[in-house]
Amino acid sequence: MNPTARRTVILFHGTGAHPDALWYPWLARRLRERGYAVEVPHHPGINIEPIATFLPKVLEAHAFGPDTILVGHSGGAALLLAVLEHLDVTVAQAVLVAGYSTRPGEDDEPVLQDSYDWATIRAHARDLVFINSVTDRYGCDAIQGRTMFDHLGGTLVIRDDDHFEGERWDLTEFDLLDRLIS
Repeated sequence: MNPTARRTVILFHGTGAHPDALWYPWLARRLRERGYAVEVPHHPGINIEPIATFLPKVLEAHAFGPDTILVGHSGGAALLLAVLEHLDVTVAQAVLVAGYSTRPGEDDEPVLQDSYDWATIRAHARDLVFINSVTDRYGCDAIQGRTMFDHLGGTLVIRDDDHFEGERWDLTEFDLLDRLIS
């Protein structure tokens, strides 16, 4: 990292969530304490609006550069695949928590593209980290993490932590994620 540059973290919440839910405020505070600029935008259209119309709004709403770190949870992690594919820069890191690239269940998943250009996605992130769980109740599980890892490389972390939200969204801290953000 350029010593005069300040890294920016953009944290994308999951489907039906908001910036004040779960561990998002805690992580934002921890990262700010470490000197990062942090954005935790509210994008209520994640996994509701089709990706073809939603993605341009997301790309327009944020500045992406070589010192940007992207973090996404669940639907926000799936969104990162499309974001990375359509960027014109390479970001420093992308961390996908409970991410997925195919439908994890029976529900429609408007956040997913029909297909992905894996080489382009890989070219737009210097470091990729996937954090998935063997017990994810929504199907954003270790198999999903392994699929993305097989296509993209990076680091795959497999846990036994359901959907990384706790019982009824009561997970308010996420030390592992804080440690993995470079």
